[in-house]
Amino acid sequence: MVRVYILPELVRQIQKHFRNDAGKIFDLMQELEIHPQKGKTLGNIGRIVIKELRFRNFRFYFILEGHKLKCVNAEELKDLLIKFVRLSDKNLQQETINEIKYVLRLIGFEEFR
Repeated sequence: MVRVYILPELVRQIQKHFRNDAGKIFDLMQELEIHPQKGKTLGNIGRIVIKELRFRNFRFYFILEGHKLKCVNAEELKDLLIKFVRLSDKNLQQETINEIKYVLRLIGFEEFR
């Protein structure tokens, strides 16, 4: 089973910033449990894939293990963990992507647990 994990700080930011639309955003994120291929791929750091989901002018960034995403059947996807780590608006998009890549290179995937 694919699991979606949203960092607690990101949950607080979404609830504070979006208020009425927070439920729609969390539903959009939870859809990845059914369709894990969804989202635009932004880059790779080792075996970790950085992807984004868009909601209006905002981007929600998540990371996952890329080699598991390429699996065909549901049984092989049972250990896939998708972690939402950041959000940004269109103006800060590249800075946010670079920050995520920097952290992944510096301290690795384990730090996002």
